[in-house]
Amino acid sequence: MNASVIIFYCIAAFILITGLLAVMGRKIFRSAIALLFSLTGIAGLYFWMDVNFIAAVQIIVYVGGIVVLIIFSIFLTQRSGEEMPKPLMKRTIFSVLAVLSGLGLTCNLINQYGFGSSSNQSAAFKADVADIGTQMLSTTEHGFVLPFELVSILLLAALIGCIVIAMKVKHEEK
Repeated sequence: MNASVIIFYCIAAFILITGLLAVMGRKIFRSAIALLFSLTGIAGLYFWMDVNFIAAVQIIVYVGGIVVLIIFSIFLTQRSGEEMPKPLMKRTIFSVLAVLSGLGLTCNLINQYGFGSSSNQSAAFKADVADIGTQMLSTTEHGFVLPFELVSILLLAALIGCIVIAMKVKHEEK
C-alpha cells in the first residue's frame, strides 16, 4: 500500500464520516456544517485526482453557494438552535432498505463494469479547462448551456423561497 492509496482512504473516510454526521445529526445547524465539510472533502478528492477545475467549481458552487444558502435559510427560519425530533421507526426502516438497495445496485454496477481490465486503464483521463469551458457554453447537441441556466434559476428560486419562509415566520409572531 503506497501513500497515494492511504491518502485516498483518508479522504474517503473523512467524506463518509462527515456525510453520516450531516444525515444523522439532531441539530440542524451542525448537520449543515457537517455537509459543508463533506462537500469540501469531495473537493479534496477532486484535487487528489488532479481535476483542479472541477474541484474549484465544487468549492465555489457547492461549498460557497449551496451550503451558505442552506445556512442562510436556517438562520432566517430562526430554528438553528432547536433539536430535530427523532424520526419515526417506519421512516427509519424505509431509509435502511433504500440504502441497502442502493448499495446493492452500486456493487452490481461496479462488478459489471470491470475496473480491473487493462482496456479501461489505457484510456488517459483528460480534463482541459478550455475544453470544459467550451462544452459548458456550447449550444450544440452536447452543450450544457441549458442545464447551467436552469441551475442558476433553481438557486434563485431557493433564495426567494428562503426569504418568503422567513417573512412568514416573522409575520406570524406579530
